[in-house]
Amino acid sequence: MVGKKIAMLGMWGVGKTSLVQQYVHSLYSEKYHASLGVKVDKKTVQRADGGQMMLMLWDIAGAEDHFSVPLSYVRGAAGYLLVMDGTRPETLDAAVELVETVETGIGRLPFVAVINKSDLDWTFGEADVRARFSDQDPLILPSSARTGENVEAAFLALAEQL
Repeated sequence: MVGKKIAMLGMWGVGKTSLVQQYVHSLYSEKYHASLGVKVDKKTVQRADGGQMMLMLWDIAGAEDHFSVPLSYVRGAAGYLLVMDGTRPETLDAAVELVETVETGIGRLPFVAVINKSDLDWTFGEADVRARFSDQDPLILPSSARTGENVEAAFLALAEQL
């Protein structure tokens, strides 16, 4: 079985941990717990071609002020989920900065852009994300860790790209 490291990237409070918990354990908690450093979960997925892939999901903590992520956590990743909070436009700005940081420090990696918290009123949407990432042309999915909307679809879409 093929194993692939997937990084969960995004600013603090966008729902990275909640997305992983919903995907791996079908759980959602209303309580916010800030991630410290990195937490790794695993899940085996069935690919469209019939093969299996073990996803090693690296849930990397987001900084509260100026967003940064240690590239050492991203190194070795086959791709990443870029998570934004549709209710906070600053998370889109941080996502743009993050992609630039990864591409400069590691190189271009496949990613799926996830606009989380679709169960709430958004201040930006897919068109805004597409405009900011026009040269990468990523798959952009609205999601909700609370309801489960597109959670599995986001991880599976990234697995198919790998």
